[in-house]
Amino acid sequence: MIDLLDLSPEEWTAVRLSLRVATVAMLASLPVGIAVAYLLARGRFPGKSILNGIVLLPLILPPVVTGYLLLLSFGRRGPIGPFLYEHFGIVFSFRWTGAALACAVMGFPLLVRSIRLSIEAVDRRLEDASATLGANPFWAFATVTLPLALPGVIAGMVLAFARALGEFGATITFVSNIPGETQTISAAIYTYTQVPGSDAAALRLVGVAVAIALVALVVSEWFARRAGTRLHGE
Repeated sequence: MIDLLDLSPEEWTAVRLSLRVATVAMLASLPVGIAVAYLLARGRFPGKSILNGIVLLPLILPPVVTGYLLLLSFGRRGPIGPFLYEHFGIVFSFRWTGAALACAVMGFPLLVRSIRLSIEAVDRRLEDASATLGANPFWAFATVTLPLALPGVIAGMVLAFARALGEFGATITFVSNIPGETQTISAAIYTYTQVPGSDAAALRLVGVAVAIALVALVVSEWFARRAGTRLHGE
């Protein structure tokens, strides 16, 4: 029987890096995801369908294509990468930060979709009522819309985290598979499956990935139910 806690130092490094990358990817994309979701849910402007298509594009494109586009854009010779390095000292290519960026891009559609549906379910009359009491649009969103959409926000965060945790194609294309730097659980599993006699290590990491995903889903369901009870009395 495989002991999930009997991991080698290299396997623990991959697990810790995956959790770090997934957490950073989720938190970094959350403010932008909320803003884009609100824009798509409430906004009326030319090109809304195009924006929605761009947001959902990572779900349709092969992950390798997304990773290659990130490499072209944020690599050392891309249009964005040199600017970020020269002015802010930020490097994405072949770094764990690049893995977080790739995971954020791949999980962004799931984050936005969940939050958007939750915002669309909020009764606009409540927003209008807050406006009649003197609240500006931002304050109405912060005090009325966002709290009521909280279950959707939590669900979107968990989906983005889980997608980041399992990301492989875009990450390995953009930042390669460097042990201790960019080798996440998925990349480590792939490496172990290519090495004879490493089936046990691969199986341990598979078990860890499944366990983390299940815990994340259970926690998100608990938070969503608690938010629903507190806000809607369900």
